[in-house]
Amino acid sequence: MSVRRESNTEARGPSARARGLTHRHPSQVPLQDALDAVADPVRRTILRELAGQPDWTRACGTFDLPVSKATRSHHFAVLRAAGLIEQRDEGPRRFNRLRRAEFDQAFPGLLTLVLAERA
Repeated sequence: MSVRRESNTEARGPSARARGLTHRHPSQVPLQDALDAVADPVRRTILRELAGQPDWTRACGTFDLPVSKATRSHHFAVLRAAGLIEQRDEGPRRFNRLRRAEFDQAFPGLLTLVLAERA
């Protein structure tokens, strides 16, 4: 008979970093917050890059952005708070998913306009 043992990560549960992740559904986001999130060119770059990749394949550190690490974190937090992205931690890396279907339902056409903009 085989006994499954929990790994240290499973026994402890999610890290404090992962527990700090909060995700708002786009339907709970005021229009002004959505507009503020897509107003910044760095955040639009992140959205365009995520739109061109399969879900959960881009870690935050893989984006070539002209900002500091702290500012990069802020931009991802703004996008998460606006319901545009979902994030999950896998080891030391944080992976991202564009919540296109959910965001399109709450704000029809807005993300299409943002993604159609030339960089």
